[in-house]
Amino acid sequence: MNAVSQPDFAADVLAIAAHRDDVEQTCGGTLLRMASRGLRTAILDLTQGEAGTRGSAESRAREAAEAAHRLGVGWREALDLPDGAVENTLENRLKIVRVLRLLRPRVVILPYWQARHPDHAAVAELGYQACFLSGLAKAPVVRPTAPPAPDEPEEAEAQPFRPFKIVYASLYADVRPSFIVDITPFIEQRHAALMAYRSQYADQLAGGGLFVPEEEIRERTFAEARHYGLLAGVRYGEPFVQKEVGLVDDLTLLPVQSI
Repeated sequence: MNAVSQPDFAADVLAIAAHRDDVEQTCGGTLLRMASRGLRTAILDLTQGEAGTRGSAESRAREAAEAAHRLGVGWREALDLPDGAVENTLENRLKIVRVLRLLRPRVVILPYWQARHPDHAAVAELGYQACFLSGLAKAPVVRPTAPPAPDEPEEAEAQPFRPFKIVYASLYADVRPSFIVDITPFIEQRHAALMAYRSQYADQLAGGGLFVPEEEIRERTFAEARHYGLLAGVRYGEPFVQKEVGLVDDLTLLPVQSI
């Protein structure tokens, strides 16, 4: 199901998440910053939200489209993996491979691999393995159930491709980030994108004991961003982990002050 689509779209940065609104919570400010630099951003949600306590798949699709517009995202799609039961299977990996080969992103953002929600942890492993599989020339192709759009060439699905970089959004993980992205200029837009999910965050009876009251959401999300911003010497930030070591060319250009 397409929430946002541009013809012949190629992404510089693709964020992959289990649920609609996960990206808005963990790396929405980063996508805004990348878009402000002229980079092309995209989101792939793996489920449609049919198992959520609040809202429906249909309402979350509408909200996801609005949120994508507020984030300046050029492409967004939701796959059909079962909400609450995401598994790392070959079939699911190949569904992601098809998207990777169509969008050909240089950077993929995944959720951190340890998480309270099993879907989030599963997506970290599933997404990594899909990125690897996408580079194998003989990997099979999984066709979507609907026919491809006229501007979506089928041959692109067969061309091997592997992203250059994979990073993990670690906002809700109790780990030291590898780096922080300064989202200070975009904090209000980030919050507006999250609040596009009115079915999830507006006060209501359903899930009243599970969800944070609407008036507290801003305070909590800004406090988290403030915490990570302070680690990097900026006002608001989003944290990420990379598994590789970093490479520095010029010590005098390292940006965070030591003392």
